[in-house]
Amino acid sequence: MRVWFNRTFSSVHAAISLIREADVAGEFHLIYSNTNPLAIAGRAAHQFNEEPTGLDDAAYADWCLDFCKTQHVDVFWPGRAAGLLSSQHARFADIGTRIVSVATTAMLDLLHDKARFYASVDLPDAVPAQSLTFCNIAEFDAAFAHLRPLHATLCVKPSSSVYGLGFSVLDDTRNTAQLLMEGLPYRVSLADFRAGLALQNECRPMLLMEYLDGQEYSVDCIADYGVLKCAIPRRKPVSAGSGQLIDLRADVLKATAKLTSDYGLNAVFNVQFREQEGALRILEINPRMSGGIGMACVAGPKLPYLALCGFVHGYDQVVIPAVRDGIRVGEVACAVAL
Repeated sequence: MRVWFNRTFSSVHAAISLIREADVAGEFHLIYSNTNPLAIAGRAAHQFNEEPTGLDDAAYADWCLDFCKTQHVDVFWPGRAAGLLSSQHARFADIGTRIVSVATTAMLDLLHDKARFYASVDLPDAVPAQSLTFCNIAEFDAAFAHLRPLHATLCVKPSSSVYGLGFSVLDDTRNTAQLLMEGLPYRVSLADFRAGLALQNECRPMLLMEYLDGQEYSVDCIADYGVLKCAIPRRKPVSAGSGQLIDLRADVLKATAKLTSDYGLNAVFNVQFREQEGALRILEINPRMSGGIGMACVAGPKLPYLALCGFVHGYDQVVIPAVRDGIRVGEVACAVAL
C-alpha cells in the first residue's frame, strides 16, 4: 500500500521511521516529498520526490491530485495545505486515494486561531488562560488595564502560530538589554514592547494572557473521528536536562478524551496543558504530530503506525499496546552526511 507524506514539520522524519520500524510485514511503501532535495525525512522513506515551488494552495492541491494519480497513492497524509485538502476528500477518492485529516476544514481553521478556540472550549476542569485580543496599542492598553489587576504575570503570543513562535512573558522590572544579557528566554520588556507596538498602526491579532507557570503536559494522541484510542501524556521538566516523564494522569486523559469528542479529532494530534496553582488548564490543540512524537512512542504504542493501520483497516483490527507509565524519556541527536 502506497502512503504519501508531503512537505510538513520535521516530526515527519520520526513518524516515517516509527511506521517502518513497526511495519514488520512490509505492508506500507512510504513516500515523502519536499521542495528541499536534502530534506532529512527523505532518508527515512522508501521513496523521495521533489515538490514544485511557487504554487499557491489551490494550484498545489491540483498538483497533489496529479501526484496521487501518477504515483498510484492509496493513502495521502498531508502536512502542507492540510486544511484545504481536508475539504477535497471526494475529489481524491475519485482516483482511489484516501486522505488522512485530523479534522474538518472549519474545525482546523478554529484550532489554528487560539482566540476563537479559547472562546469555544467547554472544559470546566481545565479552563483556558484568561486572555484578550489586541491589534494595536490602544487595544493592548485596554486589555492590560483589565487583566493586570487579576494576574501577577501576563504574557503575549500570536493568535495563530506554531512551536511557541512569538510567545513572550511581559517583564515590567527590566529592559530588553538586561533580559538579553541575563540570558532569560521568552521574556520581553513591557516598556519596550509597548514602545514598539505604538510605532505600528496595526499588528496581526495577538493575545494578552494570564501566564501559567506550572507543570506542562504534552499529550500525543490517536483517535477515530472523535473517539480517543490512545493518549500518551509527557510531563515536561521545569529545568532542562532531565528528560520528560510519561504520566498517565487521570484528569489529563479525561480532558483529552472530551476535547477529542468535542472537536471530532482524528488520526494523530497533540494536546497541550499547563498547571496554574495546581489546577489543570488547556493551552492548545495542535492538529498535527508534535515535535516530541518519538519520545511518546518510547512508552510503547507507535502512534503513527497505529493510526495508519486504524485508518486503513479499522481500529477493531488494531491492537494498541499498553502505555508504560512512569518512564522517563528523552531524545538524542544523531549526525548524518547529507
